[in-house]
Amino acid sequence: MQALKHLKRVVTDWFLCGMLLATVLAYFFPGFGASGGGMHAEYVINGGVFLVFFLHGVNLSSEQISHGLKNWRLHIMVQGFTFAVFPLIWLACDKLFGNQIPALLMLGFFYLCALPSTISSSVALTGSAGGNVPAAILNASLSSVFGIFITPWLCSLVVGTGAGGIDLGSTLLDLCGMLLLPLVLGQLLRPWLGKFFARHKRYTNIIDKVVILLLVYAAFCNSMVSGMWQTQGNSVILTAFIGSAILLAVILFMTTRTAGALHFNHADSVAAVFCASKKSLAAGAPMAALIFGNNPGLGLILLPIMIYHPMQLIVCSVMAENYAARHKRQLSEAALEEARAA
Repeated sequence: MQALKHLKRVVTDWFLCGMLLATVLAYFFPGFGASGGGMHAEYVINGGVFLVFFLHGVNLSSEQISHGLKNWRLHIMVQGFTFAVFPLIWLACDKLFGNQIPALLMLGFFYLCALPSTISSSVALTGSAGGNVPAAILNASLSSVFGIFITPWLCSLVVGTGAGGIDLGSTLLDLCGMLLLPLVLGQLLRPWLGKFFARHKRYTNIIDKVVILLLVYAAFCNSMVSGMWQTQGNSVILTAFIGSAILLAVILFMTTRTAGALHFNHADSVAAVFCASKKSLAAGAPMAALIFGNNPGLGLILLPIMIYHPMQLIVCSVMAENYAARHKRQLSEAALEEARAA
């Protein structure tokens, strides 16, 4: 019943429904959102991405981040899983199944594995499960900043650099200008604008999601115009779904066992599992447009993270309630033992 409740919540989420609608609109109206089309996606999206990361910077509390600095083992685990363990899992899968999966979809899985962690959902789920929220904020924020540099570098190792690959220097400059610069500006202006945007955080979250939907729509429009979807067939969607489900199951098993092996308490274990298993669609969509440019296969490259995103929300929401219930029982049992001892 709990799983059905969380599934219903995700199905009725306007953002996830919007992702489905964006792909349908791209199928029927690909010319409007494609490069050079009537939407002028290259200008609208660039402005939207800059605004989104500026708002992230304004809403990022440096006080909360500083509170999470002390637990270095937790930070190493989260960043290690995010940028090392995920890509290593992909490398093993590529050796085993790479010849049986379309090259662009396999690149999409690698892009998913190279992405930073989320901020909003990691922190929200950690809080609801009784986890270490300051540590979650710190790790998710660090991951987002590290990802600006590490994600394109990891992608360049697979795609290559130079002709036909990624121009790493140019890509890093573009990412710094489009993502890091507005983030820093937002932090600098936070003393004056922080309270205002905190009061209207609901609307800043809506802007964030609308920009992602525009990116998804534009990516799929370019793929439709190029004829890429027509040649790949529906089997890629099933493959992406199965691959994302297996990846999520493996990473949750590994993070849970690693947190236990490191003897983390309940709060740190929750933060470690949720932060180390998440991947960010909010960062992934704009970064893909900058890393892969006008690649006609961008829609296929984004497909794994588009499936992994709602999947991680469903599974981790169920886990968060289980964590919270277990922690409540532990506290009750501890209080009862203390009462008996007294």
